[in-house]
Amino acid sequence: MLQIAEIYKSIQGEGEFTGTSSVFVRTTGCNLRCWFCDTPFTSWEPEGEQQSIDHVLSQVAELEVEHVVVTGGEPLLLPDIVPLTAELRSRGHFVTLETAGTVFRAATTDLMSISPKLANSTPGVDRSPAWSKRHEELRHRPVVIRSLIAEPRYQLKFVIDVPTDVAQVEEWLVEFPEIDRGRVWLMPQATTREELSAKTDWIEAAAMENGFQFTSRLHIEQYGNARGY
Repeated sequence: MLQIAEIYKSIQGEGEFTGTSSVFVRTTGCNLRCWFCDTPFTSWEPEGEQQSIDHVLSQVAELEVEHVVVTGGEPLLLPDIVPLTAELRSRGHFVTLETAGTVFRAATTDLMSISPKLANSTPGVDRSPAWSKRHEELRHRPVVIRSLIAEPRYQLKFVIDVPTDVAQVEEWLVEFPEIDRGRVWLMPQATTREELSAKTDWIEAAAMENGFQFTSRLHIEQYGNARGY
């Protein structure tokens, strides 16, 4: 069984396949608590219902889209993600799995989309002392990262809020010399069009200067931070 928050058709808003029509299968449950989480209904205030793999597959089939994005929350917390992704692939779907890179399961993917959490993600003790400590302890798992980048096709998306975050990305990469810098994407921390607009130019310039890719958040540009988009 899978704890599902929502299943819907939209466009991929981030990374390599930005703009691609996709079905999003969003699980509930996360082992981290990023202060900037844009889906708090999967983490800070989890929602959703238990669904069988067959029920999830039937909903995906009804939407008649090739690309399927399995996301969360943290989908790799759920053991049934492994058979779900295998079955999606066997039915001809292009499967992207989005993960924070702290949990490993042998999911079947066409693109492993990893969003490592830097120190800039840790919630303040004023919000939750327990989660501040737990998040900081769990957010960096080098062994898991190396298992995930063993996939033939991967990307790494880093959330950038302030200019010093770019230096954090560089420090993080020192530990992983095997990573292709061309697969590293910088993305603005933004949940409104105004925030996105204010940060886009300098983050895009920083990405170019450091040999990274830049990704906006197309779904925010088009729909704002609304569920189901």
